[in-house]
Amino acid sequence: MKQKLVLVVDDEESVRQFLYDVLTDENYRVETAVNGEECLNKLLQLKPDVLITDIRMPERDGFSLLEKIKESGLNTPVILMTAFGTTEVAIRSMKLGAFDYIVKPFDLDEFLNLVKRAVAQSDTAVTFEPDKLTAEAGEVKLIGNSQAMQNVYKDIGRVADSNATVLIQGESGTGKELVARAIHSNSSRRHKPFIKINCANLPDSLLESELFGYEKGAFTGAGATKMGKFELAHEGTIFFDEIGEISLATQAKLLRAIQEKEFDRVGGTETIKVDVRILAATNRRLKQSVLEGVFREDLFFRLNVVNISIPPLRERKEDIPLLVAHFLAKYNKEFNRQVKGFSEEAKRMLMAYDWPGNVRELENVVERAIIMARGPILLPEDLELTAQEKDNLVWQNISGQNLPLKQIVADVERQVILKALQEHDWCRTSVARALGINRRSLYAKMKELGIE
Repeated sequence: MKQKLVLVVDDEESVRQFLYDVLTDENYRVETAVNGEECLNKLLQLKPDVLITDIRMPERDGFSLLEKIKESGLNTPVILMTAFGTTEVAIRSMKLGAFDYIVKPFDLDEFLNLVKRAVAQSDTAVTFEPDKLTAEAGEVKLIGNSQAMQNVYKDIGRVADSNATVLIQGESGTGKELVARAIHSNSSRRHKPFIKINCANLPDSLLESELFGYEKGAFTGAGATKMGKFELAHEGTIFFDEIGEISLATQAKLLRAIQEKEFDRVGGTETIKVDVRILAATNRRLKQSVLEGVFREDLFFRLNVVNISIPPLRERKEDIPLLVAHFLAKYNKEFNRQVKGFSEEAKRMLMAYDWPGNVRELENVVERAIIMARGPILLPEDLELTAQEKDNLVWQNISGQNLPLKQIVADVERQVILKALQEHDWCRTSVARALGINRRSLYAKMKELGIE
């Protein structure tokens, strides 16, 4: 069997040598290049099965190299390497036609599996039509470097420039609208309207007129003709939030508008045609809703052309520090505060909590903590969690560590005193009385435990 040829491009010799050794051990034939220009020359000459290139390089970076390759009509699968797995990198990589990208430092098995898949695509590749659109990520702020979020970014990049209908699924507070806005802002429609309609907030009697508009005199109070959301979104994107909440009657009318790209205003006789892209989101399991007879199967299939699932925060807890840092910066600026961060114990509580309200709940907790902060460092008592949940988390933090007995006792004492202080609005006299100790003992214990 003929050896597959892999071309590796990186301006760092150590990286080139490492990848050379790894790939040759796996029976690949490997060529290397130190920069983009050398890569282009070797690419045309050698026609490798796979190209692996770093993004950040002098003269010609990985993105411009990728653009040049695609402009030349070559269909070589390209794997981009980056030390920064940001939203912008992910979306731009996919939009420019990269096979995939991988974040350094990477797992070796993951890397080799990626190369193997790229080689398999190379064997069945078809001619690539180059993408002429800009690859800017827009101003939409999706945050997270976890693998789960990297997959979401890749999905956004792959689907953005198509006109495909996308169904975004995820629990409340996971950021479904942000994903919808990211798709729009990276599409060819980005300079056209993005119109959102929250299907859960409107009664069925109003939803139809909101979607399709109405003619003058269509009903009592209709004093003038009004355009609906579909008309307002012409040539742009319409986003249906909580699509699973609409009635079967409205679903039938919505199906026609999505399928035929035409509708009638309420009270109207003229059929209006529109050019819109459809994005929808739900926190329901729509397949189950179909089985239960509360959601039309044909509408489900029409919406579910491309499906993007957003993971709950409890499944990507490694993103919590990034999210917290973002919200700290945001609300410090908004409220003109100088909060520097969280104590170690508070950080442990943030990481241990399951966040049933997801990112929205985390943002609310950080916002409130900054507003109510007594000092530059936020403490466990500043976190607005239920008392029972706090107690459970405190015990998890203590029992999950191999601490000396003295430290465990100190942690418990600290939590008891902090809870009492909070319940008595920090009145030391009342706290001392409630705990059955004198004020002097309370002050001494607070000083010992670092409670100010």
